[in-house]
Amino acid sequence: MPQPTQPPRIELVQRPDYREGYANSVQVRANLWDFFLMFGVVHQTSPEHVTIHNFQGVYLSPQQAKALFNVLQQNIKEYEAAFGEIRLEPQAAGAGGGIIQ
Repeated sequence: MPQPTQPPRIELVQRPDYREGYANSVQVRANLWDFFLMFGVVHQTSPEHVTIHNFQGVYLSPQQAKALFNVLQQNIKEYEAAFGEIRLEPQAAGAGGGIIQ
């Protein structure tokens, strides 16, 4: 009978170029091989003019994108259970041209 294997010990190491930033915009593109997430900050200078300053792009494999989806979904459920429903602003019809903000 095989002995149970222990899970690997995971060590988190932050590289010297590690940075944290705030994003209130995430644009998503997908193709057969990967998902691309581009993070940015929205600056609205008038009702007619919005500028998004993108600062980081991250490619994910489809498997890692789905794992991220699952983790976010679980964390959102827990957040809403603790603090109430997260409400999204209504989107104008056709706005964004397929870009998810």
